[in-house]
Amino acid sequence: MTETQKETMETLVAELQQGTLTETSLREGFADIVGADNPKRQDILYLQAVTTSPGAAVVGMLLVEDGELCEGPPDPEDWPYQTVIEAVRDGWRIISFPNMALLTVDEKEFYGLGAEFILERWR
Repeated sequence: MTETQKETMETLVAELQQGTLTETSLREGFADIVGADNPKRQDILYLQAVTTSPGAAVVGMLLVEDGELCEGPPDPEDWPYQTVIEAVRDGWRIISFPNMALLTVDEKEFYGLGAEFILERWR
């Protein structure tokens, strides 16, 4: 719960205790707490890793944030996450694990997307 949401809750509780809580203030306060006027947005993060392990090194990324595509910084050292697990620790949720059918069986040939993880976050 954010500080603003906590403050709204405390205001509603105080009004209730004082006997001044109205239906209108309750509805408005509830809308503020759940964010009815500020709908959440979904961001999507595609991370290509060297293996199917969430701890494997990331070799490619694409971010969809606020409806805009962003490939990230050109230097992989500057990418926000070096492993999938780093993104998870930062609040991203894995919604798709690598498709094993797209992985290579010959180390000299690469087929498909490889070990691609798809993650999401809501904000």
